[in-house]
Amino acid sequence: MKSMKKKTGKNQKITKGMSSAVLLSIAIHAALFFLAGMLVVFTVVKKKEQKFEPPKAVERPKMKLKKPKPKVKKSARPKQAKHILAKVNPVNMSEIQLPEISGGGLGGGLGQGIGGGFDTLPDLSEPTLFGATQSIGNDFVGTFYDFKRDRRGRNTPMSTQGYTASVAKFVRSGWKSSYLSSRYYHAPRKLYATTFMVPPVFSVVAPEVFGEPDTIPYAWAVHYKGQLVHKDDITFRFWGMGDDVLVVRVDGEVVLNACWPTASGYHGVPAIASFWQSSSADSHKYYMGNNVAVVGDWITLEAGVPLDMEVLVGEVGGGYFTAMLAVEVEGVEYGKGPQGNPILPIFKTSVPSLDMVETIHENLVPGEVCVTNGPVFCDFDTSGSATANREPETIEPPVFADSVENEMRTWTGADGKTLEAEFVTVIGGKAVLKDMREKVRKIPFAQLSDDDRLYIELAQPPKFNIDFSKKSSQRLIEDSPAISVTGLMPKHLDYVFGARLKQVSAGEYNHELKVEFFAIGEEVDGDNHILLDRRESRFTPCKENDRSHEFHGETIPLRKYTMFTQHRGKKYGGYMVVVTDERGMVIDTGTSHKWLPDILGNLRRLPLGKHFDKTGARVEPPRPKPIGVY
Repeated sequence: MKSMKKKTGKNQKITKGMSSAVLLSIAIHAALFFLAGMLVVFTVVKKKEQKFEPPKAVERPKMKLKKPKPKVKKSARPKQAKHILAKVNPVNMSEIQLPEISGGGLGGGLGQGIGGGFDTLPDLSEPTLFGATQSIGNDFVGTFYDFKRDRRGRNTPMSTQGYTASVAKFVRSGWKSSYLSSRYYHAPRKLYATTFMVPPVFSVVAPEVFGEPDTIPYAWAVHYKGQLVHKDDITFRFWGMGDDVLVVRVDGEVVLNACWPTASGYHGVPAIASFWQSSSADSHKYYMGNNVAVVGDWITLEAGVPLDMEVLVGEVGGGYFTAMLAVEVEGVEYGKGPQGNPILPIFKTSVPSLDMVETIHENLVPGEVCVTNGPVFCDFDTSGSATANREPETIEPPVFADSVENEMRTWTGADGKTLEAEFVTVIGGKAVLKDMREKVRKIPFAQLSDDDRLYIELAQPPKFNIDFSKKSSQRLIEDSPAISVTGLMPKHLDYVFGARLKQVSAGEYNHELKVEFFAIGEEVDGDNHILLDRRESRFTPCKENDRSHEFHGETIPLRKYTMFTQHRGKKYGGYMVVVTDERGMVIDTGTSHKWLPDILGNLRRLPLGKHFDKTGARVEPPRPKPIGVY
């Protein structure tokens, strides 16, 4: 047992000693491995970082740019160039309320804007006789119906008697729009009317302004819906005349049937609202347009209380069309016209603009109704945009380069020295100058400043061969089958105007030029002139464009016609082409009339389609003569 114990103890002692040595060895080796590992890791991680160094920037020669500042007279201030090709100058026409004018000029009231005023296809951004494309809130929305087509636009037979019967049924059954829209084609375009004053015109005008120019101009109607309101208590009645259809309904009751008022019952038109009859002795007494007017019922409005109002106008057989609605206010005395008639104001829900006044006056016989006076049926003031009392805008006259005398200016040499002298010409690469003592000096271009060289370049503009082009094509307007008069429809010509320039002088000219052309029309029955078209374009003459430039306008329609034995309409009358440099100076012109360049400033401001005289003043279109015998 003892020996056994000793042996065991010895073994335990030996084992314990060996463990310490091994542990020490392991610890030493572990430490060595750890140090070696750390050296490897740090060697990898802390490897010297390479910094990126971009290549040195290449030095480029810098050019000293100087903005040219040529000295010019105050009347020829440089104008900022607008790099727009074939741009039409947009202008906006101010609304101006005018007193009733029988003719002559409208003074210096040149507004801004592109007006209509053509006999067809007017600019619908402006009011037409049937309304405008934009609502102002207190207007009547009009829907155009073609009774010769079904609601899907397919052609269907329609006689004048059938048309009259359909319109009569619409009126007698409560003016339901669904009755018309479920049976007949209606134009997508709506027009918003503030007045119903359509003096005698061709019936083709209505489908054209509603965007249906291919519609044969008969058997159509326009249904207007709106509200009748006045800011004060008022009692009044309508006077009206329709060729063929004009019926007015207020608060669900017909108050006026002014359909073609003849004893013969033209196509049965009076039967459209035969249940209503005028009680006034003044009915069928005074001419309004191309027939005698009908007087309606008295209506009383409470201040600010609106009543629903509807107006129906239409054409039976084609040819001429009229729809004139005026107002007689109870207790008001009116001036007398040439028939002994009261000159009543037209019905309106807004103060008419100058464009609207002229559009109505162009077809309105003087002394029948008044466009500008009388009540405005609206519960708020609509005259805020009227500018009747505004002072005429001063128009700066154009400056022509050949009319500007050489002026004394300061010339600066490359050495900084200056010289007061006027420019004479260029000879052999030298500027010929004349100082204040009349001494002539020749200075090489290289010794002049950039401003001086620019001044010389602009002082020697190129010369151009200027051509004005006009291309026309005739457009036939289809007659109504109900019209017995052959060739009643007007003669219609579509014009496209343009200008072409070709440099004919020698030398380079590296500056932009503005080119404008003005197409001028004339009235068939007057001495007025009309601004038919105005276009603007810019170009720089160079080899790439063969030192030439050409541009055109859009289609401009003109019509000639005979209405009630009166020859009326518009025709081409002349042109002007103007070339202007970057200083704003006119350097070249081409014109059919010598007096046109003198009124260039006015023509740049005048709205398209408007009339003017030889002084450049805006004037009214010539008015028609009375149709009836009075």
